[in-house]
Amino acid sequence: MASMKDIKRRKSSIQSTQQITKAMKLVSTVKLQKAKTHAENANPFFRHMFDTVTDILSLSTNISHPYLEGGRSDRAAVVVITSNRGLAGGYNSNIVKMVMSAGFDKEKTDIYAIGGKGRDGLALKGYSIKSDFSEVMEAPTYADAKKICDVILKSFLEGEIGEIYLAYAHFKNTVVNVPTMLKLLPVEFDEKEESDGKNLTAPMVYEPDEEEVLDLVIPKYVTSLFYGALVEALASENGARMQAMDSATSNAEEMIDDLSLKYNRARQGAITQELTEIIAGAAAIS
Repeated sequence: MASMKDIKRRKSSIQSTQQITKAMKLVSTVKLQKAKTHAENANPFFRHMFDTVTDILSLSTNISHPYLEGGRSDRAAVVVITSNRGLAGGYNSNIVKMVMSAGFDKEKTDIYAIGGKGRDGLALKGYSIKSDFSEVMEAPTYADAKKICDVILKSFLEGEIGEIYLAYAHFKNTVVNVPTMLKLLPVEFDEKEESDGKNLTAPMVYEPDEEEVLDLVIPKYVTSLFYGALVEALASENGARMQAMDSATSNAEEMIDDLSLKYNRARQGAITQELTEIIAGAAAIS
């Protein structure tokens, strides 16, 4: 059995750790409230932009435009959004695992990393990190999303990549986030959308013309999805860290209670032993 000194030292160490986890939980809670508000405010625009653009394109026929034409390159670009810091449970590892299990060929995949944890995790697994925008996760803005969008769309238009994907954690609520993979370009439609398009009696009309409209709409579409994913990812990160720190604090409390019990037992045993020795000595003298 460990000595009382060892137990007391370990208990003191755990109590210090518990103070840190409590502080981190409070910080994450405050950050979560702000990030949650941003995510909930951005979500309607984020979702409606996705639905609107996919609906427009699914109802259009015989459109030839660089943003809609895949196959010019067999390389895929994957924008991976994670955090720059750990201590968030399985938040970062779940995103990395999702990308790894998506079936991408490592030799033909360019990773655009937003977040140091995802960048390091995928680089360790042999993926090529094309660009690193990790500083964006500290306080993501729409301007940051546009900067990333401009870089990736330029590569798409120049034929360096043929597909664009977005991997992030969808913020469902304070305690739940869902790893999500979206294919941004070229836009794909499900069977229902294609069937609806075929049943149209009137064609989609573009004004002034389809090329000019798509040149304006598609970059805004991609930028809005990037920004929506960034704010949702930030809320998911703080929610995951708050839960992780709450669990760590609870586990520390259980360990402290267990060590307190062991310390009391050791102390009681030492007192009993001392009394036994005193009584035995007194008996020997008499």
